[in-house]
Amino acid sequence: MVGGTVGCRIATYRRRRGLSQAALAGLVGRSESWLSQVERGIRSVDRMTVLLDLSRVLGVDVASLTGTPWRHAPNGADIGTSLDDVRRAFTSYQAAVGVSPGAAIRVGSLRTAVAHLHASYQAADYTDVAAGLPSLLTDVDRLHAASPPEDREAALVYVEAYVLAAKLVTKLGDGELATVAADRCVNVAVVTGSQVAVSLAMYQVAAALLRGDRVADAERVVMAMADRADRDLRSDHPALVSAVGALWLLGAVIAARRTDRPEAESRLARSAALADLLGQDANYGFTAFGPTNVAIHRVSVSAELGDARGALEAAANVDASRLPLALASRRAQVHLDLAWANAQRRRDAEATLHLLDAERIAPGAIRFNVITQEMVREMLARGTKGQTRALADLAGRAGLLH
Repeated sequence: MVGGTVGCRIATYRRRRGLSQAALAGLVGRSESWLSQVERGIRSVDRMTVLLDLSRVLGVDVASLTGTPWRHAPNGADIGTSLDDVRRAFTSYQAAVGVSPGAAIRVGSLRTAVAHLHASYQAADYTDVAAGLPSLLTDVDRLHAASPPEDREAALVYVEAYVLAAKLVTKLGDGELATVAADRCVNVAVVTGSQVAVSLAMYQVAAALLRGDRVADAERVVMAMADRADRDLRSDHPALVSAVGALWLLGAVIAARRTDRPEAESRLARSAALADLLGQDANYGFTAFGPTNVAIHRVSVSAELGDARGALEAAANVDASRLPLALASRRAQVHLDLAWANAQRRRDAEATLHLLDAERIAPGAIRFNVITQEMVREMLARGTKGQTRALADLAGRAGLLH
């Protein structure tokens, strides 16, 4: 693997491909001056979608540009081992090969286990989720296989477990496994007749497609589901309002990834209307949906658009303390976006403070964010020893230093 910063790696792979700066910049929709600044280390690659575009044009994977595996954090050995167990659980097919369900499994106990692991996920404790997920999936598979088709509760807990599985493997970068998990969610959710279950499952399908850089497919799926489910909304069905609101928020992020600001704003406006209908910061269906999460997504959308000033302005309207304490990863996301915005404007001291806040709230949120990792490395490279001591300590704790 080529050494140096991301900018140095991009320059090396660009030359190997025989491309000029102007040619490569044009192929990824950026200016030649932007690419020149990136290669010289003056500015960072500000969006994951740009990294994906660069890797595709240069014929290398993202890890070759970032210098670290994309699927797992550098200090993620335990996660990697646990994900092997998750993969084995996905491919056990116990019902198909005639394995007995064994002792009776109660829906209530499984729902409790799902809630526990979902709480860990929302706290960015991905190691805990990866460790507990294999046995949970085995149990829901056995229950589903042993239950009659009309057992709606068994089907719903199956969907809840596989939604969680899809979230984890999407977060950790395994797009293929995420697609499998999301597909299983949808197939069973449809049978339940629950619009909430179908909406949450389709959200995961879109998230998996987006992780695989299939932006158009992700947008088609999420917007079709949002439009359909939106017709059935009632103020007395908060779980469905939350699920549909989450779909609109994902749609806004996808529009921003296409650099379509008007459409992103339109979708944010619809999600804000649904948050007003809900009337509170809640966590129905583990969506974390509510007015504050909409405000947080306004910051994220600006960051996705590469608009550092817009992200800073949107953040002024966010009061993350209003979120339930359990939603640590959502509260940390504000600080990650603000760290990025400040770093883009070379306000590294402010960026470092936001990173430290994010680490305090949810350490895992830093360890599994490629853009954040690269931002930290670039700030370390351009700062003096005295200026970057706190940042270097954070990078060490997050496993970003080798």
